[in-house]
Amino acid sequence: MKIYFMGICGTAMGNAALLARDAGHLVLGADNAAYPPMSTLLAAAGITLHEGYDPARLAALAPDLVVVGNAMSRGNPEVEWLLETRAHPFTSLPAMLHDLVLKSRRNIVVCGTHGKTTTTALTAFLLRENGRDPGYLIGGVPRDPPTGSRLGAPGEPFVIEGDEYDSAFFDKRSKFIHYAPHIAVLNNLEFDHADIFRDLADVSRAFGHLTRLVPRNGVIIANGDDPALLAVLENVRWCGILLAGTGENNFVRIVDFAEDAAGASFTLLRGGAEWARIHWQLPGLYNARNAAMAAAAAEFSIFDSRFPIGAPPRPPSFGAAAPAIENRKSEIKNSFSLAPLSRFRGVRRRQETLLATPALTIVEDFGHHPTAIAGTLRSFRNRFPAATLTAVFEPRSNTARTNRLQDDFARALENAHEVFLGPVNRAAALAAAARFDPRQVALRLAAKNVAAHAFDTNAALRAALAASTLPADPARPRLVIFFSNGSFDGIIPAYAREAGSRSPP
Repeated sequence: MKIYFMGICGTAMGNAALLARDAGHLVLGADNAAYPPMSTLLAAAGITLHEGYDPARLAALAPDLVVVGNAMSRGNPEVEWLLETRAHPFTSLPAMLHDLVLKSRRNIVVCGTHGKTTTTALTAFLLRENGRDPGYLIGGVPRDPPTGSRLGAPGEPFVIEGDEYDSAFFDKRSKFIHYAPHIAVLNNLEFDHADIFRDLADVSRAFGHLTRLVPRNGVIIANGDDPALLAVLENVRWCGILLAGTGENNFVRIVDFAEDAAGASFTLLRGGAEWARIHWQLPGLYNARNAAMAAAAAEFSIFDSRFPIGAPPRPPSFGAAAPAIENRKSEIKNSFSLAPLSRFRGVRRRQETLLATPALTIVEDFGHHPTAIAGTLRSFRNRFPAATLTAVFEPRSNTARTNRLQDDFARALENAHEVFLGPVNRAAALAAAARFDPRQVALRLAAKNVAAHAFDTNAALRAALAASTLPADPARPRLVIFFSNGSFDGIIPAYAREAGSRSPP
């Protein structure tokens, strides 16, 4: 089948295109700008990329199926032509994944407001390191496993990042509704995506719909420390529930977490008994929780064929999961290893270090929600206790651009010593009364003794940041961490290059 992807250079779209290619389909696509890293990966795979959107070209290509990315909207010339002519069948990316890949697999669907990409990568990595050949689709560019997508062996699990965002302009259901979960991993639940959800109750409703798709021989693995998730699970009676987290009610429990300049360490308990002691380089308790969720999901996917079918236990043994785990601890421990976690290198743009010298460390992070930003800043204060911590934030996501969470962003940024605030991305599309106000946030931070600066352009921000921090002074070490879920107008790599050229040899 010839499949044409509209918006092919998006991370999820590009990795899905590679999956379709690996499944034997002829794949091609278009995007407004064929940008790396995805454009490089697609070209290396022999997939033809077209610049821009052209109905005449699409008609001449005559694909058997058009996959419409959720970045496409009414007004796009190819979208309008498809709707007018119905010349070719079209579908959303999640629906295509279900029909071509997921409907015949035992799927691990990783969901939550934060940590989806890292937890998906961790789950696939652990399965591979334990001798399995899982399929996977990761919504980012992982360092481990070595690619962002793989079909894997037909009889093995398929691990996929389950986004709650809508599927396409013509399908407003959350993407994860299409993903046929056998194991649903629920990392956390907070309000986000203000452009499609009204409030936390609206987001919770979508997660509730997902839980109804888990079969009775499947399991929901959930963050047992998250009250919003526990509320969603309160009425689940049709499948097993396994809780993971720091509290005593969790079946998989994180204890003895510590973090310093050498990295992070923690112990995972399973059913009260030690499962593994982990030492690794990923920052923060939030990544320890990602590891706990991934370990539980990967283990269950291997052993679940012998787990009993029936209603899960309820409180107070809410996190006990299936009794078969308790009865077979030694079998599982001896055959499923968490030792590879010490080698896991993470995902690009998730607390990724771009430069590390005694005087200056530069980190890039995809953080665009207050909880994620606060956790990352607290973690890096532990790792760099002697450094001045400079946070550089771009209000870019469809929620961050609004003032819905403005107070929460201000509280999160209080964890830095210094803050540089970029302008609101696509500000003209929002009414002033609904828009994030960088200058107001800067004033609030200043009242909390945080040196804060707001800028009208990202170019002005970069110039001020360079003037303030370069050349770096070894006597006053500094950590600069950028938070953006987009390009930040290219200032991140530009600043890193300039800093590298001005660092002492």
